[in-house]
Amino acid sequence: MAEGAALRAVRGCLAAFPGEARELGWMESVPYLDRPPSPLEFYREWVSPNKPCIIQNAISHWPALKKWTSAYLREVVGPKVVSVAVTPNGYADAVFQDRFVMPEERQMPFMDFLDIVEKKVTSPNVFYVQKQCSNLTEEFPELVCDVQPDIPWMSEALGKKPDAVNFWLGESAAVTSLHKDHYENLYCVISGEKHFLLHPPSDRPFIPYELYQPAIYHVSEDGSFEIVDEKTADKVPWIPVDPLNPDLERYPEYAQAKSLKCTVKAGEMLYLPSLWFHHVQQSHGCIAVNYWYDMEYDLKYSYYQLLDCLTKAVKVL
Repeated sequence: MAEGAALRAVRGCLAAFPGEARELGWMESVPYLDRPPSPLEFYREWVSPNKPCIIQNAISHWPALKKWTSAYLREVVGPKVVSVAVTPNGYADAVFQDRFVMPEERQMPFMDFLDIVEKKVTSPNVFYVQKQCSNLTEEFPELVCDVQPDIPWMSEALGKKPDAVNFWLGESAAVTSLHKDHYENLYCVISGEKHFLLHPPSDRPFIPYELYQPAIYHVSEDGSFEIVDEKTADKVPWIPVDPLNPDLERYPEYAQAKSLKCTVKAGEMLYLPSLWFHHVQQSHGCIAVNYWYDMEYDLKYSYYQLLDCLTKAVKVL
């Protein structure tokens, strides 16, 4: 009896929490700033309340905006061998056939990758430079001088340098499945466009997670892909729902989630706060650089962990 009352109370809290969070700070669209903010302004107005924004004129001085043409990248990076994620369907690090499937990490000359992106060479597969272990500084150091090693006002606001600076370039078929990161993320588009679908952390009760066997795409001798389980690895918690075409019969609670959509164009910067869920698409050949700053594991993080634990507890009960 007491257990049932407790469960009803927890469910009531979970049902009320997202609505209250929306009333306190929900935005109908991602706001624009027409200039980069001061460190204090940015921390007070955006980082502390955990709100996204698109910042214009923050990277207009970067040489990359004019220099990073295909011809320039071929000249500067050229035949250097880099890591490229290859999949049969454009979904790397995503749920497929009841597995959490990671891409084939193919080592290939950068100019060969550009031939595929520019359709000089045809391939049935989808290619994406998306390795996220600070690949700009580790694999493309030749390009760092065209951007910045960090974003000074962000570094001052947070009192730290970024943990990673990543370089992104790929085909329009490459999609990033819905997930969240424990980083304060500044996402800068150099050319093309990125399309983001966002959910605030308060939508966690409506966003399903399940545990999946991790696996990797492996190219067979005939060129087709097979999915190979990583049998010794622990299961991976991941979001199975596709926010663009959600299966509401299987995941009816997702209907209560409220998304924000935004497009980040060349020369713009998206501030994506820590713990926000995001799904990403892009125009063909889009180039971007992002800066990951580790989040503060403070009261905000504790609130999210509590919400996450309560959501899991209700599903178990």
